[in-house]
Amino acid sequence: MTKTVESKQKEKILSSIENSFRKQRQKDNNLKSAALLVSSEKLGIHLNLADGAMDPDQPAYMASVGKIFTSVLISMLYEKNQLSFDDSISSYLDKELLHHLHLYNEVDYSNEIKIKHLLNHSSGLPDNFWPLLEKVLENPDFHMSTQETVAWAKDNLKPHFPPGDGFKYTDTNYHLLGFIIEKVTGLPFHEVLKQFFFEPLGMVHSSFLHQSTSIDETTKPMADFYANQKNITNHKGYGSLDYTGGGIVSTREDMLKFMKALVSYELVGQETLEKMFQDKMKYETGIDYGYGIMQFKTIPLLMPKMFNCWGHAGVTGAYMFYHPKMDAYFIGTFNDFSYAKKGVKFMLMKVIMQLAKLS
Repeated sequence: MTKTVESKQKEKILSSIENSFRKQRQKDNNLKSAALLVSSEKLGIHLNLADGAMDPDQPAYMASVGKIFTSVLISMLYEKNQLSFDDSISSYLDKELLHHLHLYNEVDYSNEIKIKHLLNHSSGLPDNFWPLLEKVLENPDFHMSTQETVAWAKDNLKPHFPPGDGFKYTDTNYHLLGFIIEKVTGLPFHEVLKQFFFEPLGMVHSSFLHQSTSIDETTKPMADFYANQKNITNHKGYGSLDYTGGGIVSTREDMLKFMKALVSYELVGQETLEKMFQDKMKYETGIDYGYGIMQFKTIPLLMPKMFNCWGHAGVTGAYMFYHPKMDAYFIGTFNDFSYAKKGVKFMLMKVIMQLAKLS
């Protein structure tokens, strides 16, 4: 294939991806805005798009994509010998919070929960996010501190299984990891993000939801995001509910800086990153979950090899994934809870499937 033919094919595929992206946003009345970044040095492409009430260089709330930041922070502290994945969380959490945190079938497993159980969602703890989200949507003045949301879950919800005996995705796990990070570093989480990621990586347009502002004061305001057709962008109660289970507000270009640094072992070494992959649980068919990392794996007929990639997705239809074979990064959002699963589906079926034609 000549360079001219290759160039024309590339232009055709990128045009197809852009058209699919804009049609996806415009055909759905729920979607007020959306953004997409596709980048691959290997394939020689860099596409940065936005549609609706959003600009390509405007930050967006990335929802649970932020979990990969939390897990990487824990892994960085592990490499500094400041904690171990096998440590009991009782070494770091307040006794009052820990008391009867995991009471299952009248047996208290609270002291048996290890940091690794939080990272790969095998703790068995209940999820405080969805029941408290209902309160957020019902009451614009509803507010709990993150510590109170964990205590609420302990008092109102039941654990699912003993630590290490299964998989249950829950924001409660990542709230506890946030407390551990703050305990070990002696810093509030938004300051840890700034010192470990935003400043050294030049992520000057990134911040932590309702807790900090971007390094670059000229950064545009965060794009609005919606749940059940309600704009909850400025709901302070939601920020506390999400916290270290999400909370990252960033541009796609800034997120790309983070992901490239992670892939190239600038944040954690190869051995540590491999451990984050290998100590995994089954999330659902075709998806494994390591330490804050979703891994799409090949399943004949259900999950073709072309979809093998890793990263994380969020409830707003946000996603950030790396595709090793194509050396490609996919980062985007639809800013709406109705796209919790449709965001990743769009990435797989409309973006990766098209881009795979070039590799």
